[in-house]
Amino acid sequence: MREKSLNLPPERRKTMQEDTYKTIQESAEAIYTEKRSKFIAIALPVRTLSEVKSLLEEYQKKYYDARHVCYAYMLGAERKDFRANDNGEPSGTAGKPILGQINSRELTDVLVIVVRYFGGIKLGTSGLIVAYRMAASLALDEAPVIEKTVDEDVAVAFEYPFMNDIMRIVKEESPEILEQSYDMDCLMRLRIRKSMMGKLRARLEKVETARMLDE
Repeated sequence: MREKSLNLPPERRKTMQEDTYKTIQESAEAIYTEKRSKFIAIALPVRTLSEVKSLLEEYQKKYYDARHVCYAYMLGAERKDFRANDNGEPSGTAGKPILGQINSRELTDVLVIVVRYFGGIKLGTSGLIVAYRMAASLALDEAPVIEKTVDEDVAVAFEYPFMNDIMRIVKEESPEILEQSYDMDCLMRLRIRKSMMGKLRARLEKVETARMLDE
């Protein structure tokens, strides 16, 4: 995934192409207090469900003495893999408002954990919703947002005499070279932005002896 810092005005963000998505560049933390209850919020960049599970286990151990360790996550460029967990709080008062903050920023590949230390005064349903939402928001406010592209890979095999033809295409289309080997039968594995893959593949296929290995 290629990335760049995202500091675009709203009108530019609306026109971002479908093969881009927003995530956070690094982890961030924030603390929110309400009626002596302390909410520690941690926003973490993640890529896989196994990574989410590992981080949850890590923070549950770290804050073993906390009353609640609630969380929400969103995964994938299409933002279809998500979950919210209240961890013992009344249903919908913790995980859902945390997830709402992720959604309001149109982020993905992010896990937000909010740890609550009970202060002895009950906050009520609406108070809990506000507190978890505010804690998650503060943590995400501290996390730099970046734009990433959805990339695809292609592998092409070709005979050595046609190396220059392949390299000319690579130079002009600027894909990332993931792997290359040169013998009588050469191999090159490339990665490029999804919206640009069609053109790259079409050009490679026109080179004599070129064979796509991912089909």
